Amino acid sequence: MKFILAPDKYKGSLTGREFCKTVAQGIDKVFPKSEILKMPLADGGDGTIDVVADYLKASKVSVKVNDPLFREITTQYLLSEDGQTAFIEMSEASGYKLLQKTEMDCMQTTTLGTGEMILDALERGVQTILLGIGGSATNDGGMGMAKALGYQFFDTHGNELKPIGKNLSQVKEISQNNIHPKLAEVKIQVACDVNNPFYGESGAAKIYGAQKGASEEDIEFLDGGLKIFSEILKASFDIDVQNIPGSGAAGGVGGGAVVFLNAELVSGVDLIMQLANFDEALQGADWVITGEGQLDGQTFSGKTISGIIKSAKKRNVPVAAFCGSVDVDINEMQEMGLDYAVSILNQIGNLDDAKANTVANLKLASYNFANLVKLSKG
Repeated sequence: MKFILAPDKYKGSLTGREFCKTVAQGIDKVFPKSEILKMPLADGGDGTIDVVADYLKASKVSVKVNDPLFREITTQYLLSEDGQTAFIEMSEASGYKLLQKTEMDCMQTTTLGTGEMILDALERGVQTILLGIGGSATNDGGMGMAKALGYQFFDTHGNELKPIGKNLSQVKEISQNNIHPKLAEVKIQVACDVNNPFYGESGAAKIYGAQKGASEEDIEFLDGGLKIFSEILKASFDIDVQNIPGSGAAGGVGGGAVVFLNAELVSGVDLIMQLANFDEALQGADWVITGEGQLDGQTFSGKTISGIIKSAKKRNVPVAAFCGSVDVDINEMQEMGLDYAVSILNQIGNLDDAKANTVANLKLASYNFANLVKLSKG
């Protein structure tokens, strides 16, 4: 038997690697001679950096950058063994995890630090940059990121603007005179798993602004700013970001990356599966076992499990999901293409109890599943 273990993390309780180790122990009790491939995956969001490190044979590079509120911090990104590829996680420089709850205010935050990480990678001579944009605390349309790379933003009086969300509506001119020369030589792919437009009812500010500290008034102001900014981008670069699915990701960094970095927006889970050579690993597999903290309706839209199912189905490999909780019905499971799904919870209790018992519950779920597989083959 060949099993591929390809989970996302259980947020707050179990990493992908820990999931693989635990499930392998449960399977091994039933199929001690089975082939088990441990391939933790992610969708490009917060935490992807730890998954990618193994696949790129990468080491971490430390760099001093500005955090979302312009304070100097030391952060890290990944550099592949051959020095040709960098994986940069936006949240390491511009993420909400760097702020206290009381500091969240996407009128005032910047993506400058993300741009400074990209700048460092350029100066090290990388040929490819993979950029994960989950977990941002910003809504600046990528202004800060662009400033770090040499772009300049001026108001109607010729004053250079601070690259924050509040100033989007003030931009009247964008200077490209000092862009870093190596930016044009590098291939940049952005892991993006949402389809939000730049502005409007489904745009960056109206969908994500509140969780980044914006008031209702701020959200309207930011949305208007993104609209004005998009018009300036179109006039300056002949690119209509509003028509690019995913341009509203990370407070407009999705669109900003296309314009300022000449980047390509790609599915995060597809990108990580490509790095892992996942499709090749599927050859001869009997089961793929995946998992995440909660299986629900959101799993359909660009999450790790949906990408795994899509690839597995092309090779007719069945997929099982072991999750903390399962909130889908039979029709949704069938629509998703999932062959087996189970909540690993065994006791009635609170979230802390569930987290404390995750390993034991997951091992038992794996053992029970393996027994079912064995019976089906008998």
